[in-house]
Amino acid sequence: MTTEPTWDPAQYLRHAGHRARPFADLLARVPEPPGDRPRIADLGCGPGNATAMLTERWPTAHVTGYDNSPEMLDKADADHAGPTAGGGRLDFTHADVRTWTPTESYGLIVSNATLQWVPGHADRFADWIAALEPGGALAFQVPDNVDAPLHALMRELAGTPRWKGRLAGVLRRTDSVHTPAAYLDRMARLGCATDVWQTTYLHVLSGPDPVLDWVKGTGLRPALTALADDPEAREAFVTEYRDLLREAYPSAPYGTVLPFRRLFAVAVKEG
Repeated sequence: MTTEPTWDPAQYLRHAGHRARPFADLLARVPEPPGDRPRIADLGCGPGNATAMLTERWPTAHVTGYDNSPEMLDKADADHAGPTAGGGRLDFTHADVRTWTPTESYGLIVSNATLQWVPGHADRFADWIAALEPGGALAFQVPDNVDAPLHALMRELAGTPRWKGRLAGVLRRTDSVHTPAAYLDRMARLGCATDVWQTTYLHVLSGPDPVLDWVKGTGLRPALTALADDPEAREAFVTEYRDLLREAYPSAPYGTVLPFRRLFAVAVKEG
């Protein structure tokens, strides 16, 4: 069974500051795209808040955010679309990253916390890199923590007798992200100077059950979608999961610490 998650922009943006930091760290390692008015694609743009960071970094660029969630695109259009202060432009359009194939040349193709949702995404690199101008880059970051309690407990709960009939095959697979060495090898063999690294962030979250609140905007979405037609069951699953998270991520006087490892890659096409 597979379920296409329904996304909630408001829930996702509740932790916007923490979620945007890895994208800023990624962009700090991206070289200048070629050209005075570079063409930039953001694959899996979500509500557009991170995409807007691209126009701040490159104000003359034409940036397009691509996503397959109508809810996310509506939010992105409403909050961010239009001309930029430097004479560039920011727009958003529907596309499925699983099948998106460039129809023009780009100076930069980026993806922020999206490719972990795309089975076979590494097989798309050849098409994307082929569309880069010489000196252009493919850059992405993905959560690299599918073995963390955040996800392991969710999978274990979904596999119990009470839930496996409703949630079997719904959650992210444990192989949804490759090893750093696998990414480096794949992109280097495609003719790119490639830089791959990992960072573990220690997010200090506040409020009641903040780790549950965090994951409601991301990794829990497939389960919430699969149980949407049964509010009582959905609430029961969330309550069981909440109790497991409380034990795995205890609160401290200053907040609740969520360790979160991410993987980054920047591949620059040879000129």
